[in-house]
Amino acid sequence: MASAPAPLIVNGRFLTHTPTGVQRFAREITRALAQIRPLTVVAPPGELIDPDMGAEIVQVGRRTGHGWEQLTLPRYLRRRGSPLLLGLANTGPVLYRPQIATVHDIIWARHPQSFARSFRLLYALMTPPLLRRSARVLTVSAFSASEISAHFGLAPDRVTVVSNAVSPAFRPDGPAHDEGVPYMLAVSSPNRHKNFDALVAAFDDARLAHIQRLLIVGEQARAFHSSATATSTRTRALGRIDDDELMRLYRGATAFAFPSLYEGFGIPPLEAQRMGTPVIAARASALPEVLGDSALWVDPHDVSDIRRGLETIDRDPDLRAELARRGLENETRYSWEASAQRVSEVVDNTLAAMSRR
Repeated sequence: MASAPAPLIVNGRFLTHTPTGVQRFAREITRALAQIRPLTVVAPPGELIDPDMGAEIVQVGRRTGHGWEQLTLPRYLRRRGSPLLLGLANTGPVLYRPQIATVHDIIWARHPQSFARSFRLLYALMTPPLLRRSARVLTVSAFSASEISAHFGLAPDRVTVVSNAVSPAFRPDGPAHDEGVPYMLAVSSPNRHKNFDALVAAFDDARLAHIQRLLIVGEQARAFHSSATATSTRTRALGRIDDDELMRLYRGATAFAFPSLYEGFGIPPLEAQRMGTPVIAARASALPEVLGDSALWVDPHDVSDIRRGLETIDRDPDLRAELARRGLENETRYSWEASAQRVSEVVDNTLAAMSRR
């Protein structure tokens, strides 16, 4: 008879953060992992955002933020025999062992202009010791794995790729947003590496026969430097919205644009594809790996090429239909269940190695 999986502790600091792509990854992996093996999520005190993890949540200590993660969490774990800790959201207690860390990307190093100086310094100080002391490192794409290995001198065999996916809550059936005119949708925080200045400039200059408006969804975190995205009568910024409204916007959009200069993965294009919306995307970083032949590609550094892409997808309904079909096929390559299974295998291999030592 096979033995039951060993219990696991998950660093639950992500439960105190407003959800972005990193927090969404941590939440969905934790939920799916809880269906595979016993685990406990250890979190800071206070109100938790979306605490339904399908697992026991233990809130400890009085500190919050980095102080909780670097001091309270490791002290709590050591008092309980130093169990294996799984971190899923870029940071972790840098002096604690044993630990599996997740680093989604190194945008802060590749595009420092998008980040406050304090944020860059913090990550530059914390990430190297965290990686050195971690038994294994997870990341979300082969692109990010190569970036992390090269930047930090980490052996490639210590890094495992665990893909993102679309939340099961995102359903293609349901009400669609009615803007009154055909519109293109873009979803992300308006940070400089997201390249919204170029998208807005291209959209304003494009000769469009069908699409009449660009809707931009997303809120900027304080740690980021905003782009100076201009608005016009053809562009409307919607700020942060809930998932129900986001689904309506995806369903109603003629096309979805993702012009980012750098992504460790990129969940929004997959969300659009789940909804049957054709995608135009930047041929950069992890996006070709994630989207394959399911997107219309543009050069994100060339406004005229972005404009060409917008005009192409605007005037060609057959292309939009074909991209929608390819997108639906592409999105099914990813699932949180498969990714959680991969994480569970890494956990088991790490525990086995610890037992041998």
